[in-house]
Amino acid sequence: MMAKVVVLLCAACLAACAVDSERGASPAPCSPQWFEFVEDVVPTGDAEGHGPDTGSSEWRSVVEFKLGIRGDPAIPDRATGEWCRYIDKVLVDKGVHR
Repeated sequence: MMAKVVVLLCAACLAACAVDSERGASPAPCSPQWFEFVEDVVPTGDAEGHGPDTGSSEWRSVVEFKLGIRGDPAIPDRATGEWCRYIDKVLVDKGVHR
């Protein structure tokens, strides 16, 4: 009987850990969730909700501008996953945690 209780408690703990790690998982750069995360920390729209489509080339340009890095020759091409990873690193370097 006691062994069954211990097994059930262990299973419950493992399930809870799995749920917590899923909640704390960072979105992958260039994923829809990542674009929304970036939009939350670097808003590209105006006060009336107008702005470029999230993830578009125009949006990426505005993100660069808002971060103060537009025109930096080190920035990868906006149409690549490298751009997303670069922006992700810029945000981390600025103290933004995902």
